[in-house]
Amino acid sequence: MPIRRTLRVVRRQWRIGVRHGLRLSAPARRAWRRSLHLRVVTLTLVTSSLLVGGFGWFIADRSTQILLDRAEDEVQAQMQGKVEYAYQQLSVHRQVRDQELPATISATVDRLADGDSTESGGAIVSLRADTIPDIKPDSSITVETEPLITRDMVRLVADSEQVAQQIRTLEVAGTRTKYLVYGSPVPTSFGHVELYYLVPLTTEDRAANQIRTTVLVTGLALVILLGIVAWLVTRMVVTPVRVAARTAQRLSAGLLDQRMKVDGEDDLALLAASFNQMAANLQRQIVRLEEMSRLQRRFTSDVSHELRTPLTTVRMAADLIFSEREEFDPAVARSAELLQAELDRFESLLTDLLEISRFDAGFAALDAEHTDLVPIVERVAERLAGLAERVGVSIELRLPDTPVIAEVDPRRIERVLRNLVGNAVEHGEGRPVEVTLATDEAAVAVTVRDHGVGLKPGEERLVFNRFWRADPSRARQTGGTGLGLSIAQRIVRDHDGYIEVTSEPGNGTTFTVSLPLRLPAGAGADPPSLSAGPPP
Repeated sequence: MPIRRTLRVVRRQWRIGVRHGLRLSAPARRAWRRSLHLRVVTLTLVTSSLLVGGFGWFIADRSTQILLDRAEDEVQAQMQGKVEYAYQQLSVHRQVRDQELPATISATVDRLADGDSTESGGAIVSLRADTIPDIKPDSSITVETEPLITRDMVRLVADSEQVAQQIRTLEVAGTRTKYLVYGSPVPTSFGHVELYYLVPLTTEDRAANQIRTTVLVTGLALVILLGIVAWLVTRMVVTPVRVAARTAQRLSAGLLDQRMKVDGEDDLALLAASFNQMAANLQRQIVRLEEMSRLQRRFTSDVSHELRTPLTTVRMAADLIFSEREEFDPAVARSAELLQAELDRFESLLTDLLEISRFDAGFAALDAEHTDLVPIVERVAERLAGLAERVGVSIELRLPDTPVIAEVDPRRIERVLRNLVGNAVEHGEGRPVEVTLATDEAAVAVTVRDHGVGLKPGEERLVFNRFWRADPSRARQTGGTGLGLSIAQRIVRDHDGYIEVTSEPGNGTTFTVSLPLRLPAGAGADPPSLSAGPPP
């Protein structure tokens, strides 16, 4: 249990830390996503830093190695002469107990140190015989050499009689100094001794540090220069793109006279000129289309109004004929009935066209007032009860017991609901149609659901198109015009609401109308939940 509790605490703290980090880094991530300039300069700096850093490290490492190799060659050449000299001086003694041997060793060390050209640099010469206990070690400088001459090196030189070298660091007079240590056996008549030559690498270290400093400064300057160049070049490219984006935004906002400034004759100038030409062509096309649309709306309105007078005359004559159809022959009576039905359809189409023309012209003003929507829904269901009975569909109302007051145009909202419920009845396939009304503090929602064949995938985006039908060959009961849903969408939008449709093939279609309780407050509010049925 303690382990589980600890793991939970760790996971919780980790999630808190991640969220805190994401919150703190949000401005930087937002700037990274939105700024091409920042991304290009940052990537240039990172890439150039890696390349210059790698190249600088290689140069500094190779330079240091070259200096060290040169120092080793010099020390090795000097070491050979020192070994020969020590051999000549110590070979005159035949045995270890020779009383002159310590003096000879001391003189040899002094002579080797005096003849060393690197003495001013603090070189140390040491003679010792680890295999001969009677010979005491002697050094040219009184300093502790144990940290420089390690036991491993002594074993190689004394026991294995090999030439060895190593690099060690020793603190002398408060200064840490790096030494190149060479050790070589010196054969004598009484055995062999070890000659150690310790050369400080102060000059080489100083030169290597200067090289590293120079490479570092040069690399930083080069990275900064590359960053500045990337910033300038990117600015030259990004600035016209930003200008083009701002100009495009102004064009999309309706400012069709906006143009880019053309400077020079390069590719960016060609881009600006091409953009301006495109904007001019779009302006001409938009103006032409607006004029055509205006003429089309005016034509539709004029034709609809002009058709109203002859339609009224034809309607009066058709009503007279229809009222006397029982006195006609059966064929003539049937023709009178067909004439009456088609006139009804034509009049409905003409009414919808007039309504659409008013919406397109911007003259369809709302006559909004505070209205109880419950009686409107009941009235729509009552008026469509005859149609529902003929097609064998029942209309089920789920309404609240209290009034639902909203600021709407009651005539137009009733038309929207009549269209939606009529379509649901027509496509209900004999199954019940459910009409649900619900409300909350900001909005009211009405859903109309049928259980018919539903819509095919992708047809939800087409149902509000003018004159669109899911099945044009379908026998229609109500003689719809194909404009009802388009008009309904415009009416709902004018109320600052929205209408949406969801459907699944074989499971029916659901239309949801959401309207704010007050105009314009609450526009766009989410519809209240309808899953729990009507409110109590």
